Amino acid sequence: MPGVVWVAIAVLVAVTLVLVVGASRLRTLSHRLGSFPCGARASGNPQGSWTLGIAQYAVGRIEWWRCWSLSPRPARTWYRDRLEVTGRFPLAAEDPAGQEARFLVQCRYDGMDFELNISAGDYTGLASWLEAAPPGRRDLVL
Repeated sequence: MPGVVWVAIAVLVAVTLVLVVGASRLRTLSHRLGSFPCGARASGNPQGSWTLGIAQYAVGRIEWWRCWSLSPRPARTWYRDRLEVTGRFPLAAEDPAGQEARFLVQCRYDGMDFELNISAGDYTGLASWLEAAPPGRRDLVL
């Protein structure tokens, strides 16, 4: 019987450690300069589920991490010169509770289409970041 107790304690410690590391990772990512919450999904399936994530501006690229992961590396990296916005649609008007409006932003990266779910303010930042590209690459925003 004592062996079962030690196994149960070890499992409990392991689960607690994973939860603490995951929460710490999420807090660190969300508090980085230039980060914003950003859901992502493949285009073409309006009923498809969103993968919650946190995006961050880096030099010439956006790095996107899944919220529920322990990976120290971003799940996606989109370089500015290969990313384009092909459409944008409001998801809902401003909520009476004061929450900011959200946009469905359709994007294309290296011929692959995907969608982002971001706030109006975050879309403004994304559009500005894309428009700030070097001369000759200002056609990236719709």
